[in-house]
Amino acid sequence: MASAICPKCNIVLVEAQDDSSDGLYVAENTAAGLAGYISNSWGGSEASTDTTLDSEYFNHPGHVITASAGDGGYGVSYPAASPNVVAVGGTSLSTASNSRGWTETAWGDGSLSSYFGGTGSGCSSYEPQPAWQTALKMSSCSKRIDNDTAADADPNTGVAVYDTSNGNGGWNEVGGTSASSPMLAAMYALAGNAGNSPADAIYTHTSNFYDVTSGSDGSCSPSYLCTAQAGYDGPTGIGTPDGIAGLAVG
Repeated sequence: MASAICPKCNIVLVEAQDDSSDGLYVAENTAAGLAGYISNSWGGSEASTDTTLDSEYFNHPGHVITASAGDGGYGVSYPAASPNVVAVGGTSLSTASNSRGWTETAWGDGSLSSYFGGTGSGCSSYEPQPAWQTALKMSSCSKRIDNDTAADADPNTGVAVYDTSNGNGGWNEVGGTSASSPMLAAMYALAGNAGNSPADAIYTHTSNFYDVTSGSDGSCSPSYLCTAQAGYDGPTGIGTPDGIAGLAVG
């Protein structure tokens, strides 16, 4: 998806030695030494040690780090919960006869499988709320709220890939927030000049995002943590990018 959004970008694939110890975190620091825009299509349950991981592996000022919100429906995952990353949720994207030509809803469909239940979202149990979210005055959550923004992730409205390696027979339609995260990283790369707080930048450019106002990824209270609404909401953040203008500082 990074190459589809930005075909002229120089793209580096960093592979971790394992996904069971600290391999993925070591790979994060390696990636930061090679590129200014980093996409993560992985995550797991939150833990009280996450704030330590933030400083050891995700503290890279001047870099843009995007992270998938997860595909299991309502709930928070790490590293998307880190205040040092841009948490990317998912939408369902369909053609429409309106002025934009498209309509979007928050992605949530538990009928697909126990895994593909929709985009993740929610209120972190451990991560402090960053200053750029405090301004939202969401008193019901004093911690970090997922997500910041979103892009198409529903496998039923997803993206086309051509795969000859695993017997799936050429063209396939795929999705998940593993697709929306690299979409955003590539858009940030096209925009450039993201500064030291890329998430903060998008919260000051809300007019450059499509506000997603319908759909949900589960049941919760308060409802904005799992249900799209006018303005900010958990599943889609401030919305989906209208071009790249909202992803740059200034």
